[in-house]
Amino acid sequence: MSATLDAPPGSRNPGEAEPEPRRPKRTAGPTWRQALRRDWQLYSLAILPLLFFLVFRYLPMLGNIIAFRKFEPGGSVLGEEWSGLRYVRLFWNDPSFWHVFRNTLILGSLTLLFCFPMPIALALLINEVRHRRVKRFVQSVSYLPHFLSMVVVAGLVIELLSVDGPVNQIRRALGDDPIAFMQEADWFRMVYVSSEMWQTVGWGTILYLAALTTIDNQLYEAARIDGAGRWRQIWHVTLPGIRPTAVTLLILNIGAFMAVGFEKVLLLYNPLTYPTADVISTYLYRMGVVSNNFSYAAAIGLFEALIGLTLVLTANQISRRAVGTSLW
Repeated sequence: MSATLDAPPGSRNPGEAEPEPRRPKRTAGPTWRQALRRDWQLYSLAILPLLFFLVFRYLPMLGNIIAFRKFEPGGSVLGEEWSGLRYVRLFWNDPSFWHVFRNTLILGSLTLLFCFPMPIALALLINEVRHRRVKRFVQSVSYLPHFLSMVVVAGLVIELLSVDGPVNQIRRALGDDPIAFMQEADWFRMVYVSSEMWQTVGWGTILYLAALTTIDNQLYEAARIDGAGRWRQIWHVTLPGIRPTAVTLLILNIGAFMAVGFEKVLLLYNPLTYPTADVISTYLYRMGVVSNNFSYAAAIGLFEALIGLTLVLTANQISRRAVGTSLW
């Protein structure tokens, strides 16, 4: 008779090495060809957007070569002969360029300073409105200017601020002298930024209102239990909840910092307001389209694009390290 009993199934003898746990087998996913064959209807929806970016965004990048080549209208699309950094040195030593560069920085800074936080404030105010009809009315009124053509907006601004316009008529009724807002350079920046706020603030609240709907109501309930009032709830719950959206939009706005609204500036400015109104985009228009100096304009445009790229990369890196949110 054996001195040892048979071990039950699954047990191991003392001193025996413990078997390695079995790893689940990885199931190979479908290849890109199989996924394309299976969901070709969905992938076909991306054809038109991809063609749009290819034709209107990436192919025009080839035109940057004329910043280093002499371009003549009617000649080769990529320029006639190699000129090196000649046009870069031209705008680098041009006092007029640095004047419009300074104007661009000032106008872009004012636009970012006033037009970026205003949608956040308006979204918070709309979110606090409890009457549904009033809330919808405020949203509709604030969104409406975004759908107006830039020509219409510029025409309204010019008519309102003309010497015989409603604003100066009110000043006359109050006993003040009229002001030529559109002919004085000192007033242009205020006119541009205020009209930009009126046109874009309401539309900018859409993303923030959507972000507000994703905040868990239990966080507000916990804050109320802890004795937090409305301001404390906004500071400790609402603002942290929309911070990723705000940071993303801030990075995008910084990337477009140098591209101050070309259409509005072009429609509002005149030779009398050039000292404060002329920016890089309008300067490029006059140098390239009006004066037919396309290579010089391409060199300035390439310089502006490099600055924008640097700003985006820097803002994204700072945001990732400071608040842990970034575009990539």
